[in-house]
Amino acid sequence: MTKTTSELTERAIGLLKELIATPSFSGEEEQTAMRIAEWLAREKIPYKRQGNNIYAFNKDYQEGKPLLLLNSHHDTVRPNSAYTRDPYQATVSNGKLYGLGSNDAGGCLVSLMAAFAYWYPQKGLSHNIVLVASAEEENSGPNGLNSMLEILPPIDVAIVGEPTLMDLAIAEKGLVIFDAEVHGTPSHAAHPNDDNSIYNCIPVLDWFRNYRFEKVSEVLGEVKLTVTQINAGTQHNVVPAKVDLVIDVRVNDCYTNREIQDLLLAEAPCKLKARSLRLNSSSIAADHPLVRAGIGLGRNTYGSPTLSDQAALSCPSLKLGPGDSRRSHSADEFIFVEEIEQGIDLYIRILDEFLTGTNKNS
Repeated sequence: MTKTTSELTERAIGLLKELIATPSFSGEEEQTAMRIAEWLAREKIPYKRQGNNIYAFNKDYQEGKPLLLLNSHHDTVRPNSAYTRDPYQATVSNGKLYGLGSNDAGGCLVSLMAAFAYWYPQKGLSHNIVLVASAEEENSGPNGLNSMLEILPPIDVAIVGEPTLMDLAIAEKGLVIFDAEVHGTPSHAAHPNDDNSIYNCIPVLDWFRNYRFEKVSEVLGEVKLTVTQINAGTQHNVVPAKVDLVIDVRVNDCYTNREIQDLLLAEAPCKLKARSLRLNSSSIAADHPLVRAGIGLGRNTYGSPTLSDQAALSCPSLKLGPGDSRRSHSADEFIFVEEIEQGIDLYIRILDEFLTGTNKNS
């Protein structure tokens, strides 16, 4: 790592500490957007703001070149009750940087920002570059990356920063949430009732538990269907008229979300309604130059079961970033400082191969 890159890494870690100290729940990211904007200004990089999204283009942007998106998010979930540390105090202990959003996805965001700053002044690149630090990723909100696609030029390929241990997630499952209803006859609990909606749920739950989608992806495996919520009744002595269920379906790349909807509406033994069909699965070809660049640096490929802002994109996209997805949304969240250092270095080296066809840092 050159001295310049080392100094850039130090400043990126400093920004991450600022972001941790600044609450940024989905839809409430005004202050972290300001911190990100201030950091870019210090790096002498012009930026624009759309809502709580901050974006910037490389200095040598040229019309007609394909566009590479570098994206990660700065919103967080709310801290859970199991925290033993202050979630908004960025502390380093035994090489671990603790704090809410450190792993998901602050470490990825500042690493991508550092890589963008490194490439920002370079000339003669094969692609234009746009950096987007996006809002509302955690709640798939309307004012996040999806809202940026209306104002950005068409994107040809993307790196989405999420914790992958810097391995290459070349595919990601989509998501469809269904609301289901199981009906029965309401009655007083003291009287006979052969049409109890709660009892009627038993075969329905068994059906969902045993249902399998036929097509299995080589990268993403099976479609994963899970009943995640159940709600019924308001009083101990009243049999409710219906039971509400929530069904979480993680969709592989063998199906569109609409195909999943059509199959379940035709076959499920209860009333179903999809909340949205917009969070489709995403992927990038295993032989794409961006993937080949990562493989050439010793990184592994895999399919990711978790959702990210990739779902908003229609172009080939690669999920890649420092940190471990298993730490996301956990108590006392952390990322290793060394992971950020390595992440910045790997981002720069992968982009070196992709944008110039060389690897000066190898």
